[in-house]
Amino acid sequence: MADKDIFKDIISHCKEYGFVFQSSEIYDGLSAVYDYGQNGVELKNNIREYWWRSMVQLHENIVGLDAAIFMHPTVWKASGHIDAFSDPLIDNRDSKKRYRADVLIEDYISKLESKIEKEVEKAKKKFGDSFNEELYRSTNPRCVETKNKIEEINSGMKNALVENNMEAMKQIIIDCEIADPVSGTRNWTDVRQFNLMFSTQIGSVAEESDTIYLRPETAQGIFVNFLNVQKTGRLKIPFGIAQTGKAFRNEIVARQFIFRMREFEQMEMQFFIKPGTEDEWYNTWKQKRSAWHKRLGFPETKYRFHDHLKLAHYAKAACDIEFEFPFGFKELEGIHSRGDFDLSQHEKFSGKKLQYFDGENNESYVPYVIETSIGLDRMFLAIISASYTQEKVASSNEGEDATRIVLKLPAQLSPIKVAVLPLVAKDGLPEKGKEIFNRLKFDCRCFYEEKDTIGRRYRRQDAIGTPFAITVDHQTLTDNTVTIRYRDTMQQERISVDAVEAIVKEKLDWKNLLK
Repeated sequence: MADKDIFKDIISHCKEYGFVFQSSEIYDGLSAVYDYGQNGVELKNNIREYWWRSMVQLHENIVGLDAAIFMHPTVWKASGHIDAFSDPLIDNRDSKKRYRADVLIEDYISKLESKIEKEVEKAKKKFGDSFNEELYRSTNPRCVETKNKIEEINSGMKNALVENNMEAMKQIIIDCEIADPVSGTRNWTDVRQFNLMFSTQIGSVAEESDTIYLRPETAQGIFVNFLNVQKTGRLKIPFGIAQTGKAFRNEIVARQFIFRMREFEQMEMQFFIKPGTEDEWYNTWKQKRSAWHKRLGFPETKYRFHDHLKLAHYAKAACDIEFEFPFGFKELEGIHSRGDFDLSQHEKFSGKKLQYFDGENNESYVPYVIETSIGLDRMFLAIISASYTQEKVASSNEGEDATRIVLKLPAQLSPIKVAVLPLVAKDGLPEKGKEIFNRLKFDCRCFYEEKDTIGRRYRRQDAIGTPFAITVDHQTLTDNTVTIRYRDTMQQERISVDAVEAIVKEKLDWKNLLK
């Protein structure tokens, strides 16, 4: 099945099983705004908890913060968002569709990269075990030509973005003969910049109200509270401040389901360090964040680092951890070496000193910052995409031959951890099932159901990613044992009712994931 078809299936699955709904759907929806349903909110909360435990609980020098969404408008002047927070916009005159010019070019580059991968795959099949992939990539004329073309386009786009040269951006689109994916034509408007911030008014009387902004990122709330947290927490450099929360961007092209939305949630950590140590800490956090993703158990080939073509004027280094979504490799998390730009700017605009006093060396300085920033919604989509599995199942007591859809989520992240299922809704089985449910519900999110055949109930739990199902049958009433079924393998094991709590606790322990 093509990846685009898989993606459509994932979107449908998210709605059918209560993960994600279109916002205001009964009023035909609101573009690029989504609501999380009963299973989606549980998964989202669990992802957030995994990040928070890893970032704050496991680090003695990282603390949390929850800053307000509304901030003084001068914050955004100091940060550069009012003057420079924009994306290059282009329209196709025939389809009337609007695009980000840099994304059009990146999508074209992705197609060129796919050509190289196809050439390599063909050569692998042709030459077998004797194939030297590295040599082939560096010497095959088609691979080398395509690679050089990619580097040329990347270089041109980088220069255009750095110089804010929108004419050059359009020229790249023309030279690459990039067509509108909707109309198929190349009838493009000029490229122009578009500011992404939402503005609103604060004040009871319109004439006396002031313009403020919905925050486009959560980082600035950390920077303006730097001294508050450092002094009250008696923190010594190096230390970090972590925060999760909503941010808002008036995206030009909000697409690909929840990948790019106008209202989204970030999980960010700003790590304050002594100037001169930024290279060491930048590489440290690259490795730490990469390890965090890989602990989830998805294939390592799903991840890659991508260095930024365009660095912000204050940044020394920046890269993304990209994930292979069904629509290609896209940014999942950013790691940035921000220098002292943010604190220095807020010093300048506020007139307040935002310096750290190093008592050991008797010196004051504005700390440098290493930032890790991940979109919670994108992480949600990445986990759903990597977990979504369609597989054939053989005839068994669970039903006829069929394709089962299962979310092979890490157990700690699953919306429902345990399903308690009486085999039939009579003969005292529901009462015994409720007794087990009531014992387990204090430890984890459980689900109780007695309607339908046991096979259908298993399938429903597979589809929402429930790792364990406890089946109560007539034997339970005689020897106090139940069947525990494991989602991924569909294997079943007979265990004592008294052992259920201990087994579930052990398998769901956060230590299994955090270590």
